[in-house]
Amino acid sequence: MKKLWEKNFEADREIERFTVGRDREMDMYLARYDVLGSMAHITMLESIGLLAKDELAQLLAALKDIYADCESGRFVIEDGVEDVHSQVELLLTRRLGDVGKKIHSGRSRNDQVMVDLKLFIRHEIMEVVRLVEALFDELLQKSDRYKDVLMPGYTHLQVAMPSSFGLWFGAYAESLADDMLFLQAAWRMANRNPLGSAAGYGSSFPLDRSMTTRLLGFDTMDYNVVYAQMGRGKTERNTAFAMASVAGTLAKLAFDACLFNSQNFAFVRLPKECTTGSSIMPHKKNPDVFELIRAKSNKLQALPVQVTMIMNNLPSGYFRDLQIIKEEFLPAFGELKDCLRMAAYIINRMEVNEHILDDPKYDLMFSVEEVNRLAASGMPFRDAYKKVGLDIEAGRFTPCKDIHHTHEGSIGNLCNDKIKALMDEIVAGFTFGKVEQAERALLGE
Repeated sequence: MKKLWEKNFEADREIERFTVGRDREMDMYLARYDVLGSMAHITMLESIGLLAKDELAQLLAALKDIYADCESGRFVIEDGVEDVHSQVELLLTRRLGDVGKKIHSGRSRNDQVMVDLKLFIRHEIMEVVRLVEALFDELLQKSDRYKDVLMPGYTHLQVAMPSSFGLWFGAYAESLADDMLFLQAAWRMANRNPLGSAAGYGSSFPLDRSMTTRLLGFDTMDYNVVYAQMGRGKTERNTAFAMASVAGTLAKLAFDACLFNSQNFAFVRLPKECTTGSSIMPHKKNPDVFELIRAKSNKLQALPVQVTMIMNNLPSGYFRDLQIIKEEFLPAFGELKDCLRMAAYIINRMEVNEHILDDPKYDLMFSVEEVNRLAASGMPFRDAYKKVGLDIEAGRFTPCKDIHHTHEGSIGNLCNDKIKALMDEIVAGFTFGKVEQAERALLGE
């Protein structure tokens, strides 16, 4: 099948195989967004006189049908068709004849794929944010529920000082709030319209870029057309850093969960239906879900480096190198969302050992409490430290497990209400409603 760019010759089949690569597969992630971008673009073309009203009506009706096919899973990129852009134009031309050939005026596949990517990223960030919120809520609920249950805190993997499950669960909740700031930054950078930059140098057509920005629900546009194309790769890299930040929190949480679930710690217990067994050891209940979350999250933390290395040292303008980013970047959202869902599911069902400190091996973690008690009663801190140390060496130390921490963020004052307010404030900074409203209006819903 003739390519959009072919003139009077055909590309060598091996060259075609190599250059197309996995584009058809990757473009299935972008299909619905390519349709949305085309709907906004042709609506703008009609407003500047490059399409007649009846042509616009025909094209919009056909594109809505294609969008429905994308949503239902019926849309396919046919054998011999180069990419999603070619497939959409082919379907329109089959249905409407020459009218279908008019949709590409004033744009290039360069700005077309950029707008597809930005619309895709926007949608995926929306879903990630909602899943982060769900995990955040599970963690805070567990923090509140077990706020009075003490557990050992560790430094250097040595028993250190008293902690609590309120602190442990709440720490990961607050970590997710910080991760959300990265997601918000990625959202704001992705939510700028590149459409109209064409191949990276604009167009002689009097394009109304403000109109397509409004129709697609973007906050603003990438103004400079050269920068709009320079954003290819940079947008994915910045989004990958945000994803990696969330993944870093998940990986650390998963490591803790695996450690604390082991018999040697026995701080938490996972429901048996959330574990897997061994082929030869009948007693095993393995935390495979958390192990896979840890591995997948660590893999996701490499994504920014992969994107950076592909785009590194490219000058301004478009290069085919950028195609390869899609293969690493687009599927990564599915993995991150899956990890978030599974983490929330298991945290909800996790059981806590409320009698950890019955074991005398944890007695020494109360030594600092005794030092502080003596210092509060007037003994110089260094003298108190020395006295308690000598008592421990002589076997005379008796722990007092009745502790009273009152400062902000401590065992007795978790500040979970403040952490929740922080998360709510960050989430409120996303313009999800504006985007969803614009897409519904474009689709006539």
